[in-house]
This record gives sequence, structure tokens and C-alpha cells, in this order.
Amino acid sequence: MMLMNIEHWQFWELFLCKWFWCGTGGWIIASFIKMIIAAVKTKEFDFVYLFSTGGMPSSHSAAVSALAVSVGYTYGFGSPITTIVCGFAAVTMFDAATVRRAAGEHAKVLNAIVRDIRDLKFKPKERFRELLGHTRLEVLCGMITGIVWATVLCLLWK
Repeated sequence: MMLMNIEHWQFWELFLCKWFWCGTGGWIIASFIKMIIAAVKTKEFDFVYLFSTGGMPSSHSAAVSALAVSVGYTYGFGSPITTIVCGFAAVTMFDAATVRRAAGEHAKVLNAIVRDIRDLKFKPKERFRELLGHTRLEVLCGMITGIVWATVLCLLWK
């Protein structure tokens, strides 16, 4: 089987544009904030928060709002491309606060059921992940994180 090489030089421009770094930076900054908040609560650093879902602030919301704002600053907030990116951001944030949050609540109930029937010699191999989605406040804080990051980066990027 032949592996595909990425030879086209334009692909690498992705890593040189401010929109990429606005979205990626929003994600990274929110993840570090999430890890610090968790460390303050638990008194220990857990680097799993850099790559996990759920928690304060929402990394998903930070990434998509930073991307949307940076595209808006570049092409204007009334442009079709900004409208598309804002729609993408809205769907992502809605999903984080509703669908994934509901899945996390379901996981809590399932884990409680498993705890209750453990005495019946039922030994589950692993627990269900409960921290999947976000509260509306976590989504809002993620959105603010992304907007602030994108604004600063767009002002500095020449």
C-alpha cells in the first residue's frame, strides 16, 4: 500500500495563516485554563484536561468562536463566508451545551445503575465518561475566550 505524500506547497500555507492560529490558539488557551481551574479544585495537575471534553471553559466554543471572529475581522461580519463560519460555530456550541451534555447526564445515570448492581457479580470493565458536554456558562466562557484571543491575534498579525 502506497502512502500519500503531501507535496503541494499550498497545503503548508494552512499553518501560516492567522485563521488557523486563531482557532487552534483558542482551543489551546481554553484547554490550559480548564487544566488550571481543575488543578485549583483538585490540588493536582492533570494534563488529561488538555485533550478532554467538558469542563470550564469550553475548548470547542473557544476554537469555533475564535475562528468565526477572525474570519469576520478579515472579510467583514456581513460576508457570506463569515455567515457560514458563524453558523458552524453556533451548531458546535449548541451541540456542546445540549446533545453532549445530555450524553454526560445519561452516563451518570448508567454509572449509578452499574454501582447498584455490582453486588450481583456484574463487573463492568470500565465506567462511562460523564464529562462530555458543557453548561451554558462553560460555553459562554469558551466563546469569550475565543473572541478575546482572536481579537488580540488579529490586531497583532500583520
